[in-house]
Formats: sequence, C-alpha cells, structure tokens
Amino acid sequence: MALIDAPDREAGGAAAPAAPGLGELFVAFAKMSLAGFGGVLVWARRAIVERHRWMTAEEFNETFALCHFLPGPNIVNLSVVFGSRFRGIPGAIAAFAGLLGPPLLIVTLLAVLYAHYGELDTLRRILAGVSYAAIGLLFAVVFKMLMPLLRKRDPVAIGLLAAVFVAVGVLRLPMPYVLAVAVPLSIAATYLLRRRTA
Repeated sequence: MALIDAPDREAGGAAAPAAPGLGELFVAFAKMSLAGFGGVLVWARRAIVERHRWMTAEEFNETFALCHFLPGPNIVNLSVVFGSRFRGIPGAIAAFAGLLGPPLLIVTLLAVLYAHYGELDTLRRILAGVSYAAIGLLFAVVFKMLMPLLRKRDPVAIGLLAAVFVAVGVLRLPMPYVLAVAVPLSIAATYLLRRRTA
C-alpha cells in the first residue's frame, strides 16, 4: 500500500524544498480536503511529509501534537499552524480556506440531496462501506506516525505514549485531565534528558 511504503524524509536526509506560496498552500490543502473521505489527517501527512517534503515525519508529529492539544478540530488547527509557519497570517488564511472552502460547498449540496434521498437502503449501505474504509486509513496513518517514535527507542516517550493510551483508551479518563498530567510530565522529561545529554 503506497500510504505505508512511501519513504519519509528524515532530519538528516534530503534538503527541504522552498517554502510554499499562498496559492500553493491553498491548492495543497484543498486537495487534501477533497481527497479526505473519512478524515483529512491521512492525506495531510501524505502531502506534507511524503509528496511535498515540507516537513520531516518528526516535525509533522510534533506539529500535530501541538494541534491536538489546542481546542478545536485537529486538522483545522494544523492548517492554521502550518500556513502561519511558512507565510504568517496570510498563509494561515490560505491553508484554512483551502481546507474548508471546497468541502463546505460539496457538503451543502450533499445535505440537500440527503434530505430528499436519505431513507434509501442502498445509500445507507454505501455510507457504512465508506466508514470502514475511513477506519482503515486512520489505522494506516497512526502506524506511520508511530514509527519515528519507535525508531528512536526512547523509553520515556514510549512509556508516556502507553500511559496516555491506557488512561484515555482503556480507563476512559477525561482527556483534559490526562493532558493536564501528561503535558507537564513530557516537558519535564524532555528538559531533564536534554540537560543530561548537554
């Protein structure tokens, strides 16, 4: 599968290409959103890390972690943070507009059609099939985002990852409480490890 087999640009690999312009940001995020059936994260990572090589796999993970911590939809936060990183406020607006503009038009049209034909059994089966495909894509991108952490073999990072997974996924603890504990712990652990290596 191309999503799993495509190589990532590592920090010591090929030089990063030139920063994208406003039009390029708009078009790139518009393509991501139009391809992103079931979620844009899969296509965002593929475009940013593998196709355009605007970020390394680690940079993408760090940026997405920040966006995950901020309030609001993660992928919308990512478009704003990513656009502003390269082109400031105009870049944030261009990426945001590209991400939300085309789908907004399409969803509005589909909502009108669904209001008339939503009770059809065939349509329900199609939507169920699309949901299974979306889950498969999500698992694929989670696997790819996990690989840089596993390659480092950092026991602290892996331990924090496992602890947060158990807390949220197994014990069903509220996310804000888990983050309130995990974020300071991860910052303190990173600070102490970097101080020790320095």
